[in-house]
Amino acid sequence: MGEGRHIGLTSNGSGEVRPQCGAICWRLEGGELQVLLITSRDTGRWVIPKGGRIEGLDDADSAAQEAWEEAGIQGEIAPQPLGRFTYQKIARNAASIACEVVVFPLAVEDMSDVFPERGQRKRKWFTPDKAARKVAEPGLREILVRFDPAPEPDPECDDGLPLGDY
Repeated sequence: MGEGRHIGLTSNGSGEVRPQCGAICWRLEGGELQVLLITSRDTGRWVIPKGGRIEGLDDADSAAQEAWEEAGIQGEIAPQPLGRFTYQKIARNAASIACEVVVFPLAVEDMSDVFPERGQRKRKWFTPDKAARKVAEPGLREILVRFDPAPEPDPECDDGLPLGDY
């Protein structure tokens, strides 16, 4: 991941928070909802694909790009975030950097074995509850526990009326 292509990467102990974008990559396998976790490169902890905002992309598309680079995942990213969580990233110089990750759901359409960070990470599918038990960040755990992708609208039920309170 080239640092030069990211924007907003200024956190040096001054109280600033580094914005990041992440994706909960999900699929239905045998009728069961599954989410993908990957290992971090530095500590080997289970995490979601995430990284700094990418110049020229909005947050959702930045999250989708991270899913490709870190996990070999391509699919449809939702434009609305599921939520946010914060964590402390340990930098190479041992300083801690506060990061806030905005999280988007990504419906997996393709999973490639050839991607930029292959060989640097492991990938594994979990149910959302089990994934929540594997991650260290309480905010991410909460997002995973309540994760339920919005069902696709049923074209048979489209009556053409706007949605609203009736």
